[in-house]
Amino acid sequence: MLAQGPFSANKNTFRTTRLKKRFRVIRKRLSELGLSLPAVNPPIASYVPSVRENGIVYVSGQLPLKEGQLLLTGQMIPGRSVEEAQAAMRQCFLNAVAAALLVCNENELKRVLRLGAFVASSAEFTEQHKVANGASDLAREVFGDAGIHARAAVGVSSLPLNATVELEVSFSVS
Repeated sequence: MLAQGPFSANKNTFRTTRLKKRFRVIRKRLSELGLSLPAVNPPIASYVPSVRENGIVYVSGQLPLKEGQLLLTGQMIPGRSVEEAQAAMRQCFLNAVAAALLVCNENELKRVLRLGAFVASSAEFTEQHKVANGASDLAREVFGDAGIHARAAVGVSSLPLNATVELEVSFSVS
C-alpha cells in the first residue's frame, strides 16, 4: 500500500502533472526567445520560494543560479561588465517566474507588478539601474505590456553566497 502523506507517490504524480500543465504558455513564449524555464532553486535559508495572497504572488529574492551554480559573484565596480550583470538579472527573472508557478497556474499570471533589484556594488559603482534593466527588459519580452512594472534598483555591499545580483518580484494573478 502506498503512503498517503504529502510525499506519497500519488500526490507527487499529481503535482508533476499539474506543474507540466502550468508551464505551457510561458514556456512557448520563452522558447520563441530562445530561453527556457529553469527548475526552481531550493531556498537557502528559512523561507519559501513564493507565496500567493489576495491576488498577488510574492516571489522571494532569486539569485542568478542556473543548474545550481551562480552565474556571477562579487561586487560590481566601475569598469566591470554591466552586460554580464544584466544577463545574471535575466536569470534571476527566469527563476522568479518558475518560483511563481509553484503557487499558481501560468494562465493566472496577469502582470508583473514590481521588481526589487539588488546589486552588490562598490560605493563608486552607480549603474544599478542599468543592471536591473536585464530583468525589466525580459519581463517586457515575456509578458508584453503586462510586463511593464514598478521597480527599485538598489546597491548593497553584499548579497547571499557572494552573488552579484538578487531579484524579488511581485505578480498579479486572477
